[in-house]
Amino acid sequence: MLKDRRSVTHEADSRLVSILQGAYSGERAAGHAYNGHWRSVRDPDERREIRKIELEEWQHRGVVGEMLAELGATPLQWREIVFLMIGTVLKYGCFVSGWMMPMFGAGRLESRNIVEYEDAARVAWRSGRTAWVECLLGMAEVEWDHELYFRARLEQHRFWRRMPLWQKPPPRASIRESFAAETAETAQTATTPDQVPVDRVSEVA
Repeated sequence: MLKDRRSVTHEADSRLVSILQGAYSGERAAGHAYNGHWRSVRDPDERREIRKIELEEWQHRGVVGEMLAELGATPLQWREIVFLMIGTVLKYGCFVSGWMMPMFGAGRLESRNIVEYEDAARVAWRSGRTAWVECLLGMAEVEWDHELYFRARLEQHRFWRRMPLWQKPPPRASIRESFAAETAETAQTATTPDQVPVDRVSEVA
């Protein structure tokens, strides 16, 4: 039984490392992209808000980097290079692609980031790293706020009011509600959180 627990915990840690490595490099691309985005817009309020979003993405990257280090893992260098290139292209592309496309791309990306941190919180809980759950759920909520901002900006535009956007995320409160419901159900069917199969966690795109 102890061997089984260790095996599942190791599997959960491996899954957590994979999610965090993706998030770490993704935040690098996002940080560079937003750096160009806020500089490219003219409205002072938009510049201020998007710059704030950029700083929050860099903060997330720092937190995720610390988690990786505690897991004894490092970022994937090839992902770091690829996402640096992506972020750099997006950064300068904001100056030539107009107002709408950066707003659309940012909002769609943030909607995926919400799920990424929700998944990380679930896997952290299953691996016994419960101290990380609050932080990861908090980052998911910040990403939800980012998505809402970009969606709201597009919905105010006369063109995008008539166009379908990406799928709208569930309400902000559902981030914690769904986590609480899932972990409560899991606790009733397993002696310890470590015994829950990791493959129940949805794959991050």
